[in-house]
Amino acid sequence: MEVVYKNTHQELIEQCRQGNQRAQAELYKMYYKAMYNTSLRILNRTADAEDIMQDSFLDAFRHLHEYRGTANFGAWLKRIVINNSLDTLKKNSGLTFVEEYDHEIPLDDTEQEDISPRVEEIRLAIGELPSDLRVVLSLYLLEGYDHEEIAEILNISNSTSRIRYFRAKNKLLEIIKESRIRQFII
Repeated sequence: MEVVYKNTHQELIEQCRQGNQRAQAELYKMYYKAMYNTSLRILNRTADAEDIMQDSFLDAFRHLHEYRGTANFGAWLKRIVINNSLDTLKKNSGLTFVEEYDHEIPLDDTEQEDISPRVEEIRLAIGELPSDLRVVLSLYLLEGYDHEEIAEILNISNSTSRIRYFRAKNKLLEIIKESRIRQFII
């Protein structure tokens, strides 16, 4: 038996199901920034993220009859945005999320030093990550998905998600260190 989620915006959602454009605009205002940021973290391109955000809202309103209320509406919408973003990323980059060699991830990160980079520095560094690493890092750290959920979304194994996350963290530290070294040289 599915548990129905008590959505705080249920009345608005019902109005949207009936084609009420004012209700659709209200839902859009509530969620567009979060959905844009979700797409931007995956695609790393503002124009693409804007397109995906718009398309995802259209998809959501077109398929609102499929929303069963078993999860928060925002989570349901975010899943649409993530799927559309990943489809665009695959199409534009030829990227396929294939399985990687399975091996143990070192648990001890002995080279990790105490760094306190600024938020903008981290945002720029995340943008420099290869797509496959950036997607896993974004889904895990910024969107709050666990590795099992990421594996399901990307059609990879749980361990591949963990490996990519570990590699993304290390690459991110490397990019930040190089950026700081460049600042001292200039």
